[in-house]
Amino acid sequence: MVMMMTSFDTSAVRDTWQVPSFDTPLWLGRQHPWCVVIPVINEGDRIKSLLARMAALNINNVADIIIIDGGSTDGSLELQWLQQVGARGLLVKTAPGKLSAQLRCAYAFALEQGYEGIVTIDGNDKDDPEAIPRFIEALKQGADFVQASRFVAGGVAENTPLVRDFAIRFIHAPMLSLASGFKWTDTTQGFRAYSRKLLLDPAVAPFRDVFTTYELLAYLSYRAPKLGYRCVELPTVRRYPKGEVPTKISSVKGNLSVLEVLFRACFGIYNP
Repeated sequence: MVMMMTSFDTSAVRDTWQVPSFDTPLWLGRQHPWCVVIPVINEGDRIKSLLARMAALNINNVADIIIIDGGSTDGSLELQWLQQVGARGLLVKTAPGKLSAQLRCAYAFALEQGYEGIVTIDGNDKDDPEAIPRFIEALKQGADFVQASRFVAGGVAENTPLVRDFAIRFIHAPMLSLASGFKWTDTTQGFRAYSRKLLLDPAVAPFRDVFTTYELLAYLSYRAPKLGYRCVELPTVRRYPKGEVPTKISSVKGNLSVLEVLFRACFGIYNP
């Protein structure tokens, strides 16, 4: 039996957190020790497909589903429908910032609600949510950082753009592996899980305004192994639709920014 930690665990450090402002249009309360955070912005039918797949898998029977919206304008997050497919929360970021800002909102909220661990899966429906229970089981077994990988045995990479495949395999993952001391294979993946202990550690300090775009993902992949946290990779399926690359990273400027973030993370620039 998992012993639950309550909101008072965050009280000593909460005042030091830098968390972007957000609204909470939907919150039905915590049911499980674990939650699934889904960052979205204008995902349209993709988020509808993902949530329908999660509903078919009964993910809401093992974890609470929380959507963190970056400011969608496509009408894809209608509250009644979200409840019908099992979502328990919708947060809407109202401050500037991109993915890392969204994640800071959701992670702060989840920790204050007392969750023992958080699984994050992108809202663009590229990842197979069938792996979510395995992520939670890994957290229960003592893992602090669970990373999805399409490149380990049992993983599937389908229609991955060639340039992205090369960059992950031969630049991003090798650099973070060398810098962190843990052999990563799929470090740009947003499908991952963190323990409460990791996110609350002041030596990690994820709630800082330096994390606004994609910094938090690279930073945690570097920082967690360096501090001795237990990290694991699990095989997952990641499918890109044919003829389309659903991503918020623009081809040139965005990829250069990702590389800059990678170098800054590997050289400890984001360390508290």
